Amino acid sequence: MSMRTILIVVVLVAALIIINSAAYTVNETEQVVITQFGNPIGDPVTDPGLHFKVPFIQTLHFFDKRFLEWDGVANQVPTKDKRYIWVDTYARWRIIDALKFFQRLKDEDGAQTRLDDIIDGETRSSVARHDLVEVVRSTNRATEDIQFDSEEEAAILEEIEKGREGIIQEILERASGRVEDLGIELIDVRFKRINYVEEVQRDVFARMIAERNRIAERFRSEGEGEAARIRGERERDLKRIQSEAYREAQEVRGKADGEATKIYAEAYNRDASFYAFAKSLETYEATADSKTTFILTTDSDLLRFLKDAP
Repeated sequence: MSMRTILIVVVLVAALIIINSAAYTVNETEQVVITQFGNPIGDPVTDPGLHFKVPFIQTLHFFDKRFLEWDGVANQVPTKDKRYIWVDTYARWRIIDALKFFQRLKDEDGAQTRLDDIIDGETRSSVARHDLVEVVRSTNRATEDIQFDSEEEAAILEEIEKGREGIIQEILERASGRVEDLGIELIDVRFKRINYVEEVQRDVFARMIAERNRIAERFRSEGEGEAARIRGERERDLKRIQSEAYREAQEVRGKADGEATKIYAEAYNRDASFYAFAKSLETYEATADSKTTFILTTDSDLLRFLKDAP
């Protein structure tokens, strides 16, 4: 191989290396800050496609255009009414000025650390300015038709002025003002979880259990009163039904006895002797059996029909 050929190959390889070092691609989800000897050069590159830079001298710093996640750590925070609670928050943010972001924070790890300070601090401040009821409730419930047994029970549903959504909006506005100079836009802040600290939680649960037991006892007492009323009505209706049934039975029995007496009287009027004979036979049947022995006088009415038999 001649020196000319070797020289051409070397030039081509060098050119490829230079072109490869100078060309770079930016996709739709990225933006790039170019630095030279550590200092930013020009505006951030935000247009997707193929771009070029000075090889070997300039360095590329890629940043995401998409919404990014910030997930805070649960913190113990006191409310205005001295209730200690655990507050766990999360947020969504994005880089809107890559150059300013690079100059202030360098990378996403630096942004996460700074957001920890800003959002956690604003959350703590906002929660501390409001009572617990404002933090846990979002709307006012209609209480006109609710009857409360105590002032404490009514206080649970006291009206709120701002509520959870208002406090979240307050945190978002205050934190957004502090991140503007960092090239960041804070999209949203939310409470992931709110809970009492362990010591207060036990007391709250005990009070809730006692309150539920009291309400259950009230319902139980009302139920027993209603049951007693129903039993009383049942006994009254039962006695009324029995009384009406007894009256109707007596009326039927009286009518039957009257009809029987009438039939007996008619039978007696037709043949008095036969009637007396039939009644005596009924008496025999009712009073005598195979083991019965009668001792009768000769003038006994029971013996008269036997004596007069032909």
